[in-house]
Amino acid sequence: MIISQSTQIILPRILQIGGGASAELVSVLSSLNCHQPLIVTDEMMVKLGYVERIRDQLSASGINSDVFDQTMPEPTVASIQAGVDMVRYGDYDCLVAIGGGSPIDSAKAMAVVGKFGGQMRDYKVPRIVDELGLPLIAIPTTAGTGSEATRFTIISDEQTDEKMLCLGKGFMPVAALVDYELTMSLPPRTTADTGIDALTHAIEAYVSKKASPFSDTQALAAMRLISPNLRKVYYDGSNIEAREQIMLGATLAGIAFSNASVALVHGMSRPIGAFFHVPHGLSNAMLLPSVTEFSIAGAPERYAQCAHEMGITDAGLDVPASNKALLEELSKLNVDLEVPTLEQFGASKKRFDQVVKTMAEQALASGSPSNNPRVPSIDQMIELYQGLWNT
Repeated sequence: MIISQSTQIILPRILQIGGGASAELVSVLSSLNCHQPLIVTDEMMVKLGYVERIRDQLSASGINSDVFDQTMPEPTVASIQAGVDMVRYGDYDCLVAIGGGSPIDSAKAMAVVGKFGGQMRDYKVPRIVDELGLPLIAIPTTAGTGSEATRFTIISDEQTDEKMLCLGKGFMPVAALVDYELTMSLPPRTTADTGIDALTHAIEAYVSKKASPFSDTQALAAMRLISPNLRKVYYDGSNIEAREQIMLGATLAGIAFSNASVALVHGMSRPIGAFFHVPHGLSNAMLLPSVTEFSIAGAPERYAQCAHEMGITDAGLDVPASNKALLEELSKLNVDLEVPTLEQFGASKKRFDQVVKTMAEQALASGSPSNNPRVPSIDQMIELYQGLWNT
């Protein structure tokens, strides 16, 4: 019998999960002794009325709040700067992030940089940021990034076209209110992209070299919840049961990869987003079939288990057949969810050829590829990138 070594698990102090969870904000703030929140969000959340609903909830309890609604998809140093300044010079005792992964990631950065100063690039890996910024309460409105339960944030540096991976306890929300009812209005494209992101989190956490019995449990449960429901919510966004299961799966996948780390798909995905402005979940989807095919040799039994948990194969099917079925399913999933190729997305092949080596170097520098069951060379990553143009 193999006895695993001890593993440190980092989680939000409070996880409120289920329909209506977002209505518990006041009681959560009270339990944290927080009274002056800054709400971090984007303009769409304001237009949809989510921010007004949150502010009404707060004001009914005598809590005044301000709003920073200028977060952007794929947040950058520039896009969060005004928010950093609000934190630095304001009198807030906590942040409340509402929206998808971008507002939550933006708020994580604001909470740390706003409190401690410096520039965002000062906080990127290999630095581990364990200093605690302002308390952050995360309210996700997408079922994908899992950012509400992770110790990571991703902020792009416009000067270098680098998606900076920032990591540490300082980026873990102190509380997360995971309310699937907030995802019911998501359009199909966002539903698909965020859902594949969550599925990728679960798979990569399970095959990561940093996996543990704890992260395995969360990752496998996430696969069981996400895989059978992803097509359902894409084709019918009003499917309440499927929405609920995908939302729970996304949070469990976030917990899994936060404590086991992601691997090669995410390492290679970030530069695609930085250079070609491809949404994160979409670039993951573009890479997932080919990177999985490259990686299977490093952990064939683990990938076979993924196929079993996702409901693709019966548990009795042998490992090679299970891995073949997994690859077929990942490719078919991209077809069914209408995932475009890089060319179809509008990326320039000429520009791609100019930056592909830099992309591979940035991917390697992020550290994620080293967690992969099969660790690639720069040349192998370049070859994988180039393969995106042949699919």
